[in-house]
Amino acid sequence: MKCYDCMEEGKDTESAAVCILCGKGLCVDHSKELILSVSAGKPPHTKRMHNGLSKILCNYCLSNTIVDAFD
Repeated sequence: MKCYDCMEEGKDTESAAVCILCGKGLCVDHSKELILSVSAGKPPHTKRMHNGLSKILCNYCLSNTIVDAFD
């Protein structure tokens, strides 16, 4: 699979990841990592885990997810 964003720029680059929201194939340069925090347990005894979940998104989905999440 080729990187969708590179294709739009006229480049031919293999994708290394897939955006979890839109499904575009992405190269390393066009993929962004978002670390989601993880908690375990039932309230009021929840504990935040040391390592979060790593999710890969494209620039478009990342910018729209962050904006929409805090409106």
